[in-house]
Parts: sequence; structure tokens; C-alpha cells
Amino acid sequence: MFERATRLKLRFETTKGCVYVEDLWDMPLTSKNGFNLDDLARGLSKKVKALGDDESFVKPPVYKGGDLLELMFEIVKHVIKVKMKERDDRESEVVRKDKKAQILKIIKDKKDDAVKNQPIEDLEKMLDNL
Repeated sequence: MFERATRLKLRFETTKGCVYVEDLWDMPLTSKNGFNLDDLARGLSKKVKALGDDESFVKPPVYKGGDLLELMFEIVKHVIKVKMKERDDRESEVVRKDKKAQILKIIKDKKDDAVKNQPIEDLEKMLDNL
């Protein structure tokens, strides 16, 4: 899919002009200014659906670039899928790190409590050994 797109030198029309296939990876999933993958995918989806509006059941379909539109749409959908998975993975990693930090703090507190609850004689021996 990407090989075909790069060989065809596909360009995607956006609110900030045309972008190359590799530029899609730098676009945000959503934004308020219209320069994002979601709006790009929506536009392509409408164009692909419009190709079927003049469907004839007697004449064979004439696509006039429909294959390219479908390729472009599939590429944008793929980039969105990958970027969403990466975002979800990052969020999961943050949650995992927070949970790990919480557990480490609890372990430290319990160790501190264990030392605090030692008899004075044991604490004095521990101090002398340092």
C-alpha cells in the first residue's frame, strides 16, 4: 500500500496545502483548525462514497481516479489506526508507571513502619553497626 503510494507520489489535500504520504505521520488525530487526520479521512470518505452515486447496473464502472482515492483513504485509515494504538499504549504506560510508583511508596512506608516498631535496643544495635 505505501509502496504504491510513494511510487505514485500521492499528495493529500489539506487545509494547509498538499502533504506527502510521510507527512501524515506528523499530523494530529484531531485539532480545531481542520488540519488533522480525522478531517482528512472524512473528506476522503465522502469522495469515495460519491464515486458510487452514479452507479450503473448496465455499464461497467468508470472510476476516473477512484482507485487512487480508495488507496489514499486506506492509507489515512491505517495511519489513524497506528497513531491511536500508539496513543493508547502511551496512556497505558503512564497508568502502569503511576501504579508502580504507588506500590513502591507503600513498600517504603511499610519498611519504615517495620523499623519504627522495633524495640529501642534493636534500633541502638542497628545504629552501632552503621
